[in-house]
This record gives sequence, C-alpha cells and structure tokens, in this order.
Amino acid sequence: MKPLVVIGFLGSTLDASKFGPSRWGKWRPSVALTMHEDLRVDRFVLLHGSKHGRLADYVAEDIASVSPETRVEPQRIEFTDPWDFEEVYGKLLDFVRGYPFDPEAEDYLIHITTGTHVAQICLFLLTEARYLPGRLLQTQPAAKLESGSAPGRWTVIDLDLSRYDSIATRFAAVSAESASFLKSGIETRNAAFNRMIDEIERVALRSKAPILLMGPTGAGKSQLARRIYQLKRLKHQVAGPFVEVNCATLKGDGAMSALFGHRKGAFTGAVADRPGLLRSADKGMLFLDEIGELGLDEQAMILRAIEDKRFLPVGADKEAASEFQLIAGTNRDLGEAVAKGAFRDDLYARLNLWTFRLPGLADRREDIEPNLDYELDRFAEREGDRASFNREARQRYLAFATGPDAHWPGNFRDLAASITRMATLSPKGRIDSECVDAEIDRLRRLWSGQAGADTDPLTGLLPPEALDAIDPFDRVQLAETVRVCRRSRSLSEAGRALFAASRARRSSANDADRLRKYLARFGLDWASVRSN
Repeated sequence: MKPLVVIGFLGSTLDASKFGPSRWGKWRPSVALTMHEDLRVDRFVLLHGSKHGRLADYVAEDIASVSPETRVEPQRIEFTDPWDFEEVYGKLLDFVRGYPFDPEAEDYLIHITTGTHVAQICLFLLTEARYLPGRLLQTQPAAKLESGSAPGRWTVIDLDLSRYDSIATRFAAVSAESASFLKSGIETRNAAFNRMIDEIERVALRSKAPILLMGPTGAGKSQLARRIYQLKRLKHQVAGPFVEVNCATLKGDGAMSALFGHRKGAFTGAVADRPGLLRSADKGMLFLDEIGELGLDEQAMILRAIEDKRFLPVGADKEAASEFQLIAGTNRDLGEAVAKGAFRDDLYARLNLWTFRLPGLADRREDIEPNLDYELDRFAEREGDRASFNREARQRYLAFATGPDAHWPGNFRDLAASITRMATLSPKGRIDSECVDAEIDRLRRLWSGQAGADTDPLTGLLPPEALDAIDPFDRVQLAETVRVCRRSRSLSEAGRALFAASRARRSSANDADRLRKYLARFGLDWASVRSN
C-alpha cells in the first residue's frame, strides 16, 4: 500500500481542550482520525495560523502519543479574514500549487471536518477541480451509546461521479427533464433537432446573453422562447415577466413609443406616461419576434438597451433602465439583410452569439406523429372534449402527412389547424377514415391555391438561357419534379412519388435511377436541386 497523507485544518475550537487526562474523553477530530485501527495515517499536513501555533504543537504531541507512525507536518497559512472567501481560496490555491504532491507514490485524503465553513468549502472546490489530488475525508463523533467514543467514525467521499451509477443516472434524468420541458414534453425523434434542444437548454441555464431563433413561420419560435423563459423561472434565474411582441406590428412613430415608452405630452395623443415593453420586461425576458422588421432607429436603441440596460423614452430627458434577457426571432436571413443595409451589422453581431435555426415541419417529418398526439392533448385541454383516431384513420393520415405530397407551408401551425379541424368534426370524438380523407382533400385544395402564388422553382436553379431553351411543356413537368424533390427526404422517395402509377405495372423498378437520368437531361442532379 502507498503511504497515506491527510491534509486538513487545525480545529481552533474542536481540537482545543484542557490539558490533563480528561482531554481523552473529548472527541478531537484531528487527534481522533489517527486513532482508528482501520485507518493508518503516515503523514498529517496540519494547516493553521500563527496565533494557533501552541495548539498545533499540543495536538501534534497527542497524535505522536496515540499514533507514533504518523508524522505531523505543521503548515502555516495566514488569513487576514478567515471568512473572506476570495482570500481563503486564493491562499489555499497558492499553497496547493507549491506543494510537492506525488500521487504515484502517495494517497491523499482531504479532511473537511475542521476549519471555518469557508475553508471547508474551498477545500471541497479545490479537490473537485483536482488541484488537490485526493479524496475528501469526513469525520464525526460516535453516538453516545457506542463504546470507545473518542475516535468516532470516518467516511471517505469520492468525487468521481462516474463511479456512482445512481447519481449519474439522476443527473442524466434532470438534464433529460429540462430538454423535455423545452419540447413541451413531446418525444421528438429528429436527431438534429434533439441535439439543438440539448444545446439550447445548456445555453439558457448558463448564459444571460441574447438568443436568436431563426426559422420559417410556424416552426415554433414563439413557443420555444416561452418555454426557455419558463425553464429559467423554474430555476429561479428570472423573476420578472415574459413580454412578447411581434415587431412586424410596430410601424411608424408608434414603434418607438411601444418599445421604449413615452412621457405624457411627448406627441399628440400622449395623454399619459407609457412605460414601454422594455421596461415592462425588467428582471424578466423580452421576446422580439420578427426582429428583422424593426426600423434602423429602433435597432440602434435596442442595441444600446442590450449593452447598457438603459434607453431614452420618447419625449423624456432622463433615461430609463431595465434589466432583461432578450430572445429574438426571425424568418429572414439577417446576414443578407445586413448586406443590403436593412439590418444593423453591430446589432446582428450582438445577437449572433447564440443562433439556432429551427427546421420546418417538412424537414422533421418523423416528428409529425408525436406532435399529432400533442395537438390532440391540447385540443382536449382547450375544449374539454377528447378526440382520437381509429387505427386505420391514424395510419392513413400519417402516411399522407409524412409523405412528399404534404407541403406544410405553415409548418406546425398548419398541423395544429389540421388536427383541430378533424377533432372538431369527428363524430362522437372518434376520427375515422372518412374524416381523414376529407381533411386530406381540404389540405390539398389549400396548398394548391397557395402553390399558384409560388415562385417558379426553376428560377435560380438554371441560368436564363437554359430556361429559354426548354419547351413550356417540359418546363411545367420539370418544375413539378423539382417541387417533389424538394419535399422528399431522398432520391428514392422522390422517385417513388413521381413514378407511383407506372412502377405498379412493372415487375422491377429503380425509381431513383430513373429520376437521376431525367434530371441529367437538364444538367441537374439531386444535390443541386435540394441545395438551391
């Protein structure tokens, strides 16, 4: 066995006693830990200040009498204020860095029973950070009914959490609970989305910096922002309210007043003071959805409010203050807006520290089924009337909803509306195949009407001269092919959708190869169609 070294503070109260035989009837931690038959201490590094030098010598003599094999090494550390955390930690860190530890040749125990609470905390932190290369040692007096009470009991605490499956499992469960909280309890299956939510959870709990949520309309930015706020409030990291505003609704002179407030009489109609949204969010969280719609003047004031926590209300001669965390949402490419001069580059740089892109529903088709159940639960909670699918109807709806024919231009808003319609129209709360077929027809009509306003999918995919060389008949066919490719997750899936009728008449088919050859006629491939 390697020699065992104990490092600990002299207990100015616990280790003190009157000189005489009666002292052996008192439990003195530093002396007692060397009296255990099952704990051989070869060296004891006893930390103390100069004013306790006499007590240190006294304790060292008693240790020598009960444990001759233990060599006591008094180590002086002077504290101006032993309750000053910064001073105690700093001086202990200096001691640790200068001490000749040799973990290969010796084992170390860090005694945290004696010393001030501040000293004990600092020893714990230094051990956890591995500055002290040992394990924690906790001692305590024996119960009154136990015989031989002077030595008491000792326990070693190993900070290597990987050895404790139950503790590790508990931490993992807490982390999973937080991530599930951000997802509203939905068991999402998209791996990339789940990784992003895990990262957002870590950022939300460890940073007060602005968060930028990007993604198409209906991707869930507003709901995620509110869940981040609720998570931080649950962890007591914010005390104020959640204030949400859609910046697209702030137009003209009213935008400044709505955001920053105004003084009475600042302009015609200002009949009373108005605090403004930023001041309302004090100690809480401000969610500026569609922040890309703000004017440049408002952007400049928002930037100052983020950095200095101060701003000037309209018509005021004195600044107002507000301490809030900002979450911004946008469906625009802010980098492109900066290049066009429509968005301030300094504000974008401030927002771009933590940027997360929420994918649309078409890119998370595997999450449609768990979201379907979530929307049914929401309907039941909202309307007080539960609806459910029969098995065949559920399979039919999911086959359509996850297939290439489902566009979902409104993303999760479209899905929520679709489920609400079926639940409302279902006979006796049971959604059957007839109800599903009617909803699928309704969605196709809705999306067909929207498709007419869509831009030509070939624009930007092929140069103008190549487009001019394609007959109108072929152009319509190619445009629909491109639309299907962009809705599909793979070349094979797109091929199955495009050649569904003809493939049923053949004994074998390679739809992916057939589609690849078709695209090649126009100088296109799968990658170029999907990335454009």
